[in-house]
Amino acid sequence: MSFGRPPSINVGFKTSPPDRGSFPLDHDGECKEQMMQYMDCLRKNSSASTPCRVMSKQYLDCRMTKGLMERDEWKNLGLANLDGDSTESTCASS
Repeated sequence: MSFGRPPSINVGFKTSPPDRGSFPLDHDGECKEQMMQYMDCLRKNSSASTPCRVMSKQYLDCRMTKGLMERDEWKNLGLANLDGDSTESTCASS
């Protein structure tokens, strides 16, 4: 019996890929150091993200390098014009 739902809820159910902007969780902690630095920066700045943009870019660069999200251009992510950018040296490939 189907209490409160249509009887054929599972018939014809199809999965679909995630929407753009969705990406897998970092279960292995491959970018945990960058994430913790970014979160610490947010805490120190009362959740204001502007002072933490370089760290945000470093975190996203690590995720893209490790294959945890699709590579995208920095201008599409709103991070193309940052000073003090050092994303190449912050995320070592393993």
